[in-house]
Amino acid sequence: MGSLFRSEEMTLAQLFLQSEAAYACVSELGELGLVQFRDLNPDVNAFQRKFVNEVRRCDEMERKLRFLEKEIRKAGIPIVDTGENPDAPPPREMIDLEATFEKLENEMKEVNTNQEALKRNFLELTELKHILRKTQSFFEEMQDPALAEESHALLLGDEERGGQPMRLGFVAGVINRERLPTFERMLWRACRGNVFLRQTEIETPLEDPVTGDQVHKCVFIIFFQGDQLKSRVKKICEGFRATLYPCPETPAERREMAIGVMTRIEDLQTVLNQTQDHRHRVLVSAAKNIRVWFIKARKIKAIYHTLNLFNLDVTQKCLIAECWCPVADLERIQLALRRGTEHSGSSVPSILNRMTTKQAPPTYHKTNKFTSAFQAIVDSYGVASYCEVNPAPFTIITFPFLFAVMFGDAGHGLIMALFGLWMVWREKQLMNQRKDDGTWAIFFGGRYIILLMGAFSIYTGFIYNDFFSKSLNIFGSSWSMANISDEDIEKYDMIELDPNVTSIYKPRSPYPFGLDPIWNMAENKITFLNSFKMKMSVILGVLQMSFGICLSLSNYRFFKDPVSSVSVFIPQLLFLLCIFGYMVAIIFYKWIAYDASISYKAPSLLITMINMFLFKFPESQDDYLYSGQKGFQIFLVLLAVACVPCMLFIKPYFAWRAHKSGKRTVRFGTVQMQVNGAAEDTAVIMDQDEGEMPPPPPEGVSGHKEEEEFDIGELLIYQAIHTIEFCLGCISHTASYLRLWALSLAHAQLSEVLWSMVLHIGLGFQGWVGAVVTTLVFPAFAVLTIAILLVMEGLSAFLHALRLHWVEFQSKFYKGEGHQFVPFSFEALMEDHN
Repeated sequence: MGSLFRSEEMTLAQLFLQSEAAYACVSELGELGLVQFRDLNPDVNAFQRKFVNEVRRCDEMERKLRFLEKEIRKAGIPIVDTGENPDAPPPREMIDLEATFEKLENEMKEVNTNQEALKRNFLELTELKHILRKTQSFFEEMQDPALAEESHALLLGDEERGGQPMRLGFVAGVINRERLPTFERMLWRACRGNVFLRQTEIETPLEDPVTGDQVHKCVFIIFFQGDQLKSRVKKICEGFRATLYPCPETPAERREMAIGVMTRIEDLQTVLNQTQDHRHRVLVSAAKNIRVWFIKARKIKAIYHTLNLFNLDVTQKCLIAECWCPVADLERIQLALRRGTEHSGSSVPSILNRMTTKQAPPTYHKTNKFTSAFQAIVDSYGVASYCEVNPAPFTIITFPFLFAVMFGDAGHGLIMALFGLWMVWREKQLMNQRKDDGTWAIFFGGRYIILLMGAFSIYTGFIYNDFFSKSLNIFGSSWSMANISDEDIEKYDMIELDPNVTSIYKPRSPYPFGLDPIWNMAENKITFLNSFKMKMSVILGVLQMSFGICLSLSNYRFFKDPVSSVSVFIPQLLFLLCIFGYMVAIIFYKWIAYDASISYKAPSLLITMINMFLFKFPESQDDYLYSGQKGFQIFLVLLAVACVPCMLFIKPYFAWRAHKSGKRTVRFGTVQMQVNGAAEDTAVIMDQDEGEMPPPPPEGVSGHKEEEEFDIGELLIYQAIHTIEFCLGCISHTASYLRLWALSLAHAQLSEVLWSMVLHIGLGFQGWVGAVVTTLVFPAFAVLTIAILLVMEGLSAFLHALRLHWVEFQSKFYKGEGHQFVPFSFEALMEDHN
């Protein structure tokens, strides 16, 4: 398992780079992605650093590229992604890129400005065309004597001056359709009904020259009398953003204007098409290269941002950097520095020196596309402390298995496994889709987890003999009804099958695999499965917790901590096994020792465990599980009780002895102690004078020496807290594993209810009616199965499996107090931006 079991050995290194070679060397290290740089200028403002101008230039290039990308997407042009990953361009190429981006931006802005002006003129001419066309019908209506008399009566009443009707003025324009009702009411109220409004809709929507949206508008004409009303009407039109256009009074003038407008529209449409074609050609050309340009600009920016973390030496000709890097990859880092020096043409080689430090190194686990998802599950709880056992390799098996115990249905597991297999099979094709959808990214990132959860669910589904809540009769049944007459079957609704009757139950050998299918028809199916799954949950829980305690021994051995091996590992393992390990043992003993003929004599496990702690035992030897049970159980209880003071006092005692004997450093859990006046950052008990590599201090501890008095009381309190937590945790964590039984039962019952209340309806009909009803019911059954049993129940089982690993399993050996190794990597940079 390599570095997946323990983190890679890390070292703090110092780099000396010549100024002319620094850019190329950092570029090579970014391609390698194995170096995490430290900021050597923490007190220097970001705007006062050496390469701040270069970073600003890169920001400006990114801004221009985002502008081009926005225009490309607005035009609906696909952006070509060839998968090309160019190297970071040299600094001199940065000037050419800036000039290219500046030219494209200016050209696009000029084209957009011209296009917007042309579209605005086109819109005005189009609106004028509609006004001339629509108002012609208005004026023709006004020539009707009856309508003309009505409009004059509306505006002037019955008054006539000098026996001749007064001449009416008018204005014409267009307005947005949604503003028309309010506009009409405002005209009526402001002009007190002394205006005459006619309006009609423009059938085709018009394009807004600024936003490009389609807008519905209406043509209107307003008749009024007098200059005062004319001024009032124009102000109202201006307030409602209605556009007014000149409209001749005579038909001949309107006809002549309409001809001129149509000619101008045709000419303007030709110019617009040419402008659009030119804009499209520019954007298509940019779309072919914009991904590569983005990569180059971001790499340049990342390099200069990293160079801002460096320090200049006194000669101002050399850049000094400090970085964390894996010891196993030092040779590759040296080769990258050599390549960078050669590419830059520098004659002075770059130097990498390992440094000695007491700071906690970052945690680095090498993962691949399969193990990365499981490592992410562990890191979500807490990043592993440096060099402590990593739960991820064990999680690869235990996580999908515990999920499957709760989700055990072969049919549902098959659907899940096929979905995961499809994502794995089409991994490369689906990669681009993963970048665009957040929800899809979650499923795609966990494709291997989904595949394993589905595969394990198929296995546990066959163990439970559940396939969409129905049993499969693969190996037949161990029960026989040959001696039961047809009259008995007709007479009784239920028939009790006695496993002690050999003519009915013939257990020639254990059932080949899983449960007997006859249990699917039994009335006491839930009672039987409850007992089976409850015992199975306890067994799995005790096994996993015992394994977790055993992994803690690996930590103690690695960190040279024999005291913890004796005072923590052994008492914890004995305490767990004396109580719950014994319970698991008698579960197996009952399964083996008691058959159907004497099953009624088997004592209750729960009563046995309660009496064990109360020291109450049956008087008759026939009520014991085995001979010598009384003495053995008393011994186990006393041994478990004796483990508590061992966990409580042994470790503080050895710490006190180490302090008195004058050893330089004693490390005690995560508590920092001082021996002989020297405070050390520590994690386990170890004498540093032996020359061993010390583990890191707890996260947040600086590593410098502090004067601190040795306090045995603090150590006793600390150890008491951990002892009480472990003892109570053994009970609560074992009970917590019963969620395996509860969720498995809930999933099985939900699946059975969904089958009986949905699909069974269609299957209950005969002939063509049954075929039609089943066809109609099956989609509902499929949707509910996926939505409820796969998605909701699957998510529930996933979260409970997560909790069992984080709390019940990892708490036995895993501190998770480290900090992640975050190398300077162009690959990670591109993934973040995607």
